[in-house]
Amino acid sequence: MLTEQNVIELLHNMKDPFLHQTFKETEGIEEVSIKADKNHVSVKLAIAKTNTGEQMQLQQELVGALKQLGAATVGLRFTQLSDEVIAKFQPTKEEDPSLLNERSKTKFLAIASGKGGVGKSTVTVNTAVALARLGNKVGIIDADIYGFSVPDMMGVEERPKLKGNKIVPVERFGVKIMSMGFFVEDNSPVIWRGPRLGKMLASFFKEVEWGELDYLLLDLPPGTGDVALDVHNMIPSSKEIIVTTPHPTAAFVAARAGQMAINTEHEILGVIENMSYFESKVTGEKEFVFGKGGGDKLADVLDTKVIGRLSLQQPYEEQGIFAPSVYQEEHPNGQEYLQVAKQIMERL
Repeated sequence: MLTEQNVIELLHNMKDPFLHQTFKETEGIEEVSIKADKNHVSVKLAIAKTNTGEQMQLQQELVGALKQLGAATVGLRFTQLSDEVIAKFQPTKEEDPSLLNERSKTKFLAIASGKGGVGKSTVTVNTAVALARLGNKVGIIDADIYGFSVPDMMGVEERPKLKGNKIVPVERFGVKIMSMGFFVEDNSPVIWRGPRLGKMLASFFKEVEWGELDYLLLDLPPGTGDVALDVHNMIPSSKEIIVTTPHPTAAFVAARAGQMAINTEHEILGVIENMSYFESKVTGEKEFVFGKGGGDKLADVLDTKVIGRLSLQQPYEEQGIFAPSVYQEEHPNGQEYLQVAKQIMERL
């Protein structure tokens, strides 16, 4: 039978992800209770930093360990340790500079759109893969917190791991990836509000072991909401690509996202027109399903140019490789993304 003592013994051997001391040493176990009739365990822990990626990782480990111990359901709450306890165990070694440090040589490239459904995340993923195919060290931050999709698009099934007090991103197709999707169980909705989201995004920059990167791509949320504005204000300098379809309404809405980039002093690198046309495999004729001219009109409004036009196609099916949105290098769209990547490299 599961008892409070069993839970406390388990927690005594687990460590604070920042101080690297056991919860017994930090006296971080504030509350443990068990509802025997439902086999529900409630735990309240004090840790050095709350609302971070490390907290999410610890949360996953705790839930798994407690369920293995016999709990049917688990409720976790986190508070912050006192300054005195943190100072007692705080490592004195200086942390490595983050990507937001002014000494960082990583080039930031934000991918934005005015509305959802135009393929912004698909463009982010394939542009990153194309840059990696050209020999660059590339990372992606899936900053579309409410609509995270990058891990699924790239067929990523594993999750990040902890190395000391840093999160090690998952890597696939030569691209390092960090996404809110790694910290959400069973595709659950994210119901956090602005301040917590801001802290989570900051941890993606500061608390992830990215190593040396040539390019970091940010898949921004569509539109001009708080999260998109937070990201714009967070990164020191960035180039930006605006994604639209040929439809005039999509281009009209995308202009707002472009204006946000201009207002936050981020240079627009170009426009990518996604779903430009459908080419029949039978006749070879192009059908302009969503009309024409949206990308060119948007480029004119933003005083830039169209750097890519992607056709409406699926990637080839490859046996044993699951990546539903990644185009192969020999695919027509894969070739188009290589041209996009080369233009990015030339301009940066």
